[in-house]
Amino acid sequence: MEQDTLHCPKCKFEQDAANTECVRCGLLFEKYKRAKKSHSKTSETTGEDISETADQSATNLFSLLFFTRSPVNRLYFAGRIITFLIILVWGITFVIAPIESNKVGRSLMHFVNLPFHEFGHIIFRPFGRFMTSLGGSLGQLLMPLVCLGVLLIQTRDPFGASVSLWWFGENLFDLAPYINDARSLTLPLLGGNVGHSSPYGFHDWEFILAEMGLLRYDHFLAKMAVVMGTLVFIVSFVWGGLLLFKQYKKLA
Repeated sequence: MEQDTLHCPKCKFEQDAANTECVRCGLLFEKYKRAKKSHSKTSETTGEDISETADQSATNLFSLLFFTRSPVNRLYFAGRIITFLIILVWGITFVIAPIESNKVGRSLMHFVNLPFHEFGHIIFRPFGRFMTSLGGSLGQLLMPLVCLGVLLIQTRDPFGASVSLWWFGENLFDLAPYINDARSLTLPLLGGNVGHSSPYGFHDWEFILAEMGLLRYDHFLAKMAVVMGTLVFIVSFVWGGLLLFKQYKKLA
């Protein structure tokens, strides 16, 4: 009668199947089987946990972005409708206006953005001349994002956050004429100056692009700012519109 044999899973040595440990390397077969089974079970559990965590994260994100208190006050809802229509129409006028018209620079929002632009220069001044110039533009871009985060996470007002997102997009439009003017230097600057009669560095984007060797791309970068601003507008309108629809269904 032929004797049953097995190969050691560690050293591959062939031996009697009745052995409880490998005669060559000393591996305990039963202990090895238990460890392998435990590892397989842990891997399956970890995979399930990861899947559950991903699903939970997606649910939490959706709840954060589309949180709606119930019931919705009719007066507040009317105010949100009016706000949505204002930024929708205002945003469309910015989108269809040529960069050269500097429509956004002559709007009320430009004077809202200006203090954050100037404050950005001050905040980034310790990081050198280049960052001081870039800091103005960063300042007016960061402020809407800060407001968005506070409204979304702290005050649980996603509609307000969608308006802040629109403000971020509006700031991209606000910067486009300034970027576009980096070579022509004809845009009126703070204090009544224009770039071509001011010392080098006074016009932020002339300095930024010249220092980066990108001055010849000023028109292209300005158009990219408009494209990104338009995309941000679209996202904010879709987000805000969906929130209003959810709130409409929960009117008091």
